[in-house]
Formats: sequence, C-alpha cells, structure tokens
Amino acid sequence: MHRRSFIAALGLAPLAARAAEKLRVVASFSILGDLVRQVGGDAVSVEALVGPNGDVHVYEPRPKDLRTLLAAGLLVRNGLGLEGWMDRLTQAAGFKGQVVVAADKVKPRTMKEDGGAIATDPHAWQDPANAILYVQAIADGLAAADPARAAACRASGERYAAEITKVDGWIGATLGAIPADQRRIITTHDAFGYYGARYGVEFLSAEGISTEFEPSAKAIAALVAQIKREKVRAVFIENMTSPRMAEMLARETGAKLGGTVYSDALSPPGGPATTYLDMLRHNTTLFAGAMRTA
Repeated sequence: MHRRSFIAALGLAPLAARAAEKLRVVASFSILGDLVRQVGGDAVSVEALVGPNGDVHVYEPRPKDLRTLLAAGLLVRNGLGLEGWMDRLTQAAGFKGQVVVAADKVKPRTMKEDGGAIATDPHAWQDPANAILYVQAIADGLAAADPARAAACRASGERYAAEITKVDGWIGATLGAIPADQRRIITTHDAFGYYGARYGVEFLSAEGISTEFEPSAKAIAALVAQIKREKVRAVFIENMTSPRMAEMLARETGAKLGGTVYSDALSPPGGPATTYLDMLRHNTTLFAGAMRTA
C-alpha cells in the first residue's frame, strides 16, 4: 500500500511541477510588462526588454535579449511602429513563440512631425480606453499560450479593466473641473496626444512622436513664441528624456518646470509611477496642479 502510494506520488510530481510552472512572457517595454503582470498574476513570469526610465524609441537590443526571447513562450509588443528594432531582434533570435500586438484593435491617431511628415502616433496606452483594448489582447494571448489558465486570465483581465475604467473616470472629473482654455501643457516630446484627445487637453512639445530626432531651430522658435502667446505656465520633463530641452524652454519663456511625468516608461521601484495606474494618477495630479495656476 505504501509502495503504491509512493509510486503514485512519483507519478504525480511532474504533473504538479508543470501545473506550478509559470508562463515566461517578454514585453517590449515596462508599461506593457506591468499590464501583463496585472492580467497574468502569479501564473506568469514577465521580463521587459526596455525597463523603467528606458526609452523604447531608441533602444538597441543586447545579446542577452536574444536569450531572454528564446526562453519565452509569449512576446507582447505595442505595435503602431513603436518598436522599430523588434523585427530585427525576433529574426535574429529565431523566435517561434506566440506574439501579441497589444495595440492591434486601437484606432490610431496620426500627427504632423517637424518638417511636415505625417506619422502614426504609437502612444495609444495614454488613453485608458485603449489600455483596456491592450488588456483584452493580452488576456487572449495568455489564454492561447496557456489554455489551462485561460478562464482565470480572462477573469483577471476583466477585473483589471474595471480598475482602469475607475481611474479613467477620476481623470475625467479632475480635468473636467478646469476651464477648457487653461488646459494647455508643454512636454519634452509628443507622447500625450491620446491623453489630450480623451480629456480635452492641448499638449505642446519640442520633439516629435519619437525621441530619436532633435527638433529643428525653427520648430523650437515657433514653440517658444506659442508658449509666450498663450501664456502657458509649466513645462514638464519626461523621465526617459534629457531635461535640457525643458530647462531651455523654461528659461526662454518664463514658464516654470512642473516636475517629472511618465509617458513611455514607468519609474523604478520606490518611484511615483511603478505601475500603469500609478503613472496615470501621478501625471494627472501634476498636470491638473499646473493648469489650475494658469
């Protein structure tokens, strides 16, 4: 009897190990990494290629990224042209796992870059309604990669989407209390277009959609003139960009530096924006404070 129990235990041990094994997921950058963790919970092990305070626009993959990707069962990327380096990385790694394009169902915005070129704005997560589409895509991807946990992943995704909806309502109420003609913000690169469109905020910036290219002297001069003309009071530095541009705009226009906001990357542990929802709350609090003093 004891011998049969012992053999049965031996036979069940591999099954238990497989049940406890986490799905390894690679996310292209820290914000997506957090969304995957919120949906997958303890069932996933997540690594973001571009970590906190990192700039996904100009990231250069490293040799260790090949190993990280090869060990993963699922890759989550933004899409909309954000990760221009990702195709080279997946090809070099020979990645054969499943891929989730988080922004696949987003209706993209387009905007004019310095020089007049029209480009797709990839920063769709800045609109919480789009983040819910991200969460649904991630939940579907996790369910496909780990069918045994499919129901749990989808239920977790629905709970998290409800949390996003709650924060979205708070942002709308907070900014809606500010007169429309005061809702103007200056940031160091143009990452808040979706946020601005959702909440009726006009964002001015010295850089285009990507941080890869420096703005021209003509574009900077036009922005300085606009800041003075419209009496915009605060300039915000983004955590993954150099503060020099914001400091220069503040000097030239008399606007104050309004603090650090988070657009393309979360903060390191202990910072004010370690999760996507914390990022939304932190940014909104700073933006609203600046606009109320206008």
